[in-house]
Amino acid sequence: MADETVEQKLAAIMAADVAGYSALMGDDERATVATLDAYRGVFRIHVAAEHGRVVDTAGDSVLAVFPSTIGAVRAALAIQDDLAPRNEELPESRRMRFRIGVNLGDVIEKADSTVYGDGVNIAARLESLAEPGGLTISGTTFDQVDGKLDIVFDSLGENAVKNIAKPVRAYRAELGAVVTRPAATGEAERPSIAVLAFENLSGDPEQEYFADGIAEDLITAFSGMRWLSVTARNSTFSYKGKSPDIRDVGRELGVRYVLEGSVRKGGNRVRISAQLIDASDGNHIWAQRYDRELEDIFDVQDEITLTIAGAIEPELAQIERERARRKPAENLDAWDFCQRGLWHLWQLNKDDNAEAQKLFRRAIEIEPRFAAAHANLSCSHYFDSVFVYDDSPRQNIHLAATAAKKSLAIDDRDAMAHCTLGRTLSVQGDYPAAIAELRAALDLNPSFALAHYALGLALLASGQGAQQALRELAAARQLSPHDPYMWLFEMQTANAHISLGQFEEAEHFARSAMRRPGAGYWAYAALASALGNLGRIEEARPVCETLLNLKPDFSRQFMEDLFNNIDQSFLTPYFEGLYKAGLRDPDQAAAD
Repeated sequence: MADETVEQKLAAIMAADVAGYSALMGDDERATVATLDAYRGVFRIHVAAEHGRVVDTAGDSVLAVFPSTIGAVRAALAIQDDLAPRNEELPESRRMRFRIGVNLGDVIEKADSTVYGDGVNIAARLESLAEPGGLTISGTTFDQVDGKLDIVFDSLGENAVKNIAKPVRAYRAELGAVVTRPAATGEAERPSIAVLAFENLSGDPEQEYFADGIAEDLITAFSGMRWLSVTARNSTFSYKGKSPDIRDVGRELGVRYVLEGSVRKGGNRVRISAQLIDASDGNHIWAQRYDRELEDIFDVQDEITLTIAGAIEPELAQIERERARRKPAENLDAWDFCQRGLWHLWQLNKDDNAEAQKLFRRAIEIEPRFAAAHANLSCSHYFDSVFVYDDSPRQNIHLAATAAKKSLAIDDRDAMAHCTLGRTLSVQGDYPAAIAELRAALDLNPSFALAHYALGLALLASGQGAQQALRELAAARQLSPHDPYMWLFEMQTANAHISLGQFEEAEHFARSAMRRPGAGYWAYAALASALGNLGRIEEARPVCETLLNLKPDFSRQFMEDLFNNIDQSFLTPYFEGLYKAGLRDPDQAAAD
């Protein structure tokens, strides 16, 4: 009988160890272990950023697996790029240089997530062929990444390696020889940000790693926002320990925005402050302070990173939209047309949505491979469908899916495209595929409020769990408290509470949704259902009348036509409340 506790699969494997580790340990064991722990933290950041997983850290080694070959090589390059300046700060005798090997091959994964097999063994042998601070990859890896990365690889030919029957074709990365390629039109105009090293105000050297870790994690988080160009750590951390004029930083790094911050620890509490600054004039755009208990330092670091990134993204997006609106028409480029389109898109009405589509198409005419413009065009077609801006909701969903797929064909790491494709799949009733796309969006950008909202809706509509939906919807509200979609965040939160029979909570969120700018008929439907289920019929009836004035054909059949395969566990309590509030389905009215 086959062993069901193991799985054989194809994976990209990264193997790394420290050159001269024994000598380092012999010289100063405690300092070596401290440096090794810190450097392994760098591995974890970049491995996670490429959706990989560290599976072993025995001795001085690091072993990680990745679903993507190009992701494994990108992570290896980023790690060496990140560790190089850290080593420059250490005496020559204390520098810790990793050799890294990457291989694409078969691995066997056990139930406890450990991996082994020839694929792992070859990665380990490639690592031994690498120079300290360098990277060597296998021929199978080279075939996957050749021409796709701005790096030069030198062939090392066929190499006989221990315990492997056939010679292994190997390539060594020339880390100093970067291939330059022209940026695509629309890419160069992206807004840019530099995250400076956070200042440690604690007087405690142990907090230095924590302060650096927050800045490093924010760089990784911002890198997941494909519309934002992020300066690498090597450049931004060169200002560490200095007090530069932010305008000078902006000029020297060529960035539009700078994020700086500080960490102060007192007892078991830590205070993190962060400020977002316009580098052109030094003016503060956004500032916030966070106080936390230090029960688990890594949990705090993760939470603060997500919170800051989630707060800053909508701030920057709004600023960029306003910047594009103020620009003279004759000076508009692809980026500006896209930003103007976004301004109209988020007005959430029929006429502005039509104007948004025109502007997104103009951006695509200028730069056909502008992934974000295709993703935003997809979103506008989705709005046409779910808000029923015309009488062709099915055709609009098809157009939305087509545009999202075009975006992903250009850049499969665009979180907005994954999100919009996921939303179209939800409307089409393919909930497993929808949820997978929405989780992919959140893997790329965990602070993406809209994706949390869309995932919550998919979970609710599919019947997979109103409680899970509430968690995702709460994340959306927390991450983007001033979002133009807030009335929808709250309206769907009300619907989730209705599904759970929590009608008072549903009333609270539905009323809040109705007070938001741009709130549509869906908010009135949620409130009418909540009040009807509470038996407060006199209050419910005028709300239901307003709903029908706004959407005369609102009915159970309308919702089932709009959202395929929507789960009855959601629809039944929802419409029970609406019927009590006075809603009459066309079939009922005809029968009477």
